[in-house]
Amino acid sequence: MRVLVTGCKGQLGYDVAKQLTKRGDTPIAVDIEEMDITDKASVDKYITDAQVDAVIHCAAYTAVDNAEDNVDLCRRINRDGTQNIADVCKKLNIKMIYISTDYVFDGNGENFWEPDEERHPLNVYGMTKYEGELAVENTVDKYFIVRISWVFGLNGKNFVRTMLGLGKTHDKLTVVADQIGSPTYTADLAALLCEMVHSERYGRYHATNEGICSWYEFTKEIMTQAGEYYPEYLNVEVSPVGSDAYPAKAKRPSNSRMSKDKLTENGFERLPAWQDALKRYIKELKDNGQF
Repeated sequence: MRVLVTGCKGQLGYDVAKQLTKRGDTPIAVDIEEMDITDKASVDKYITDAQVDAVIHCAAYTAVDNAEDNVDLCRRINRDGTQNIADVCKKLNIKMIYISTDYVFDGNGENFWEPDEERHPLNVYGMTKYEGELAVENTVDKYFIVRISWVFGLNGKNFVRTMLGLGKTHDKLTVVADQIGSPTYTADLAALLCEMVHSERYGRYHATNEGICSWYEFTKEIMTQAGEYYPEYLNVEVSPVGSDAYPAKAKRPSNSRMSKDKLTENGFERLPAWQDALKRYIKELKDNGQF
């Protein structure tokens, strides 16, 4: 199967291309240098010429706070760029997987968001990703919308790397404890996406590693697991604080619990526990000389 992967320089796009190769598929991995998704004519020509069977659309504007000041750019990438890709997938009658986010929900309550619930984004980033979802739903016949959260992977910056860096230089850390969600390891997610693209079980899905935690609990586990390699991490004192301790331009959802029951119902294997994913990720960083 020939699959075009956008955003191949990002954490997820990088792992998706790698996983496709591992499965024996042919990834056509692109980033802005090869195909600017905001250029409609370029997108049409590139995807048509590539003669692919599907597109896994990982590219996005993800600077959540900056999006509040760069609304037009964020919308041009997340909504219009997605529409450009959706139009070609419709024209060629090929599959499209669109990577979305927990930020399409308002984050209220303690419920687990279902994939087909109403969406009420809290910020510009969430709104533009929601608009991207609508572009896909209203255009493509064969689509998957896969919402993820709290992403970490080998090829880029993320919360785990940041905390590992801070743990080297700080004896004490204060971390938000009133935002609840699920971490997502891109290597695990990539395997699921590659399984999905070979199926015809279309629709909206949530795909994160199993289990929930706060950013504070996530950090505690990061220090514990890092301590298996470097014992000094075990001495880092991690304290919980409220979100108001770290004011940000963009409002964050306090509840990012997302139900993955639809994966099971459609015969997809759910991702391993987030603690297990973190353990493998930290080992991967160590093995690659990045930790």
